[in-house]
Formats: sequence, structure tokens, C-alpha cells
Amino acid sequence: MIQGVHHVAVSTRDIEALAKFYVNNFGFEVVLESGWEQGNPETDAIVGLKNSAAQMKMIRAGNMYIELFQYSNPVGKPVPENRPAADHGYTHFCLYLTDIDAEYARLSKVMTFHSPPVQRTGRPYRATYGRDPEGNIIELLEVLDHAHPFSLKNVALGS
Repeated sequence: MIQGVHHVAVSTRDIEALAKFYVNNFGFEVVLESGWEQGNPETDAIVGLKNSAAQMKMIRAGNMYIELFQYSNPVGKPVPENRPAADHGYTHFCLYLTDIDAEYARLSKVMTFHSPPVQRTGRPYRATYGRDPEGNIIELLEVLDHAHPFSLKNVALGS
């Protein structure tokens, strides 16, 4: 039985810099560091690559984990600059928060946003998209009406 989402994974060219970005700006903590060398057939089977090798860091904030990978074999390709959110594949992950205006102001110093927070007509939430140093999109979401299905008010948010 599916119980929920555990983590989102992001491949990066610089695992230390990206982990530092999330730790310093979003309050994540590193909870696991690992990796593998070439010649690991079990891992190659899982990731669908031959002779893969990578470093891994699992970071956590509340009930959300992000698994960071830096592949040394094969070396990954960067996300195209300003990759449109409409392109196929994962488009973003969302951080649930309070006081979106304060977070937007704080985070605007370390990342680029598409727009200030917006509340669409008839919607009980405000949101904006920004980009991490790798160009991945992060959505900031503040739900204004906790009766709305988007609200996590009644969901246990890990400790």
C-alpha cells in the first residue's frame, strides 16, 4: 500500500554546493551520505546505467527528503538554462510554508523567481516558482484556507 512520497532525487554537478544551498536557505539537514564505485551490478540494475559511480547525500526538512546525486560515471548533463516548466519529466517540487512574502523576500537574495507570489482568482492559496543553482524549479506554496484539500494542517508533518 502506498503511504506517501518519501523523497525527490536531483542530480547535480556539485553535490557539496547544492547540499549547502538547501541546508543554508531552507533548513534541510544532511541525514545520510553514501555512494558507490564502478563495478556495482546491483546499483547499475536499479539506476539503469552501466559502470555507474556516484556520491549521494540525503537531506531532510520536516517530512520532505531530497536525495542528491553527483555522478562521476557517467557524468551527467546540466539542465538547459531556464528549462521551461512545460518540458516533459519532473517539473518542480513544492515547499509548503507560511508567510510566503517573507520567504520570497529572504530567498530572492539567493535564487531567481519567475514572479512574486501570486494568488489566482478564486484560489485559496498563493504560490511562486524559483530556481535552485542547478536550474531546478522549486515552488513555494502558502495555503490560505485550511479547509482546502491542498492544506496539510491536519497531516502529521514528521519531526
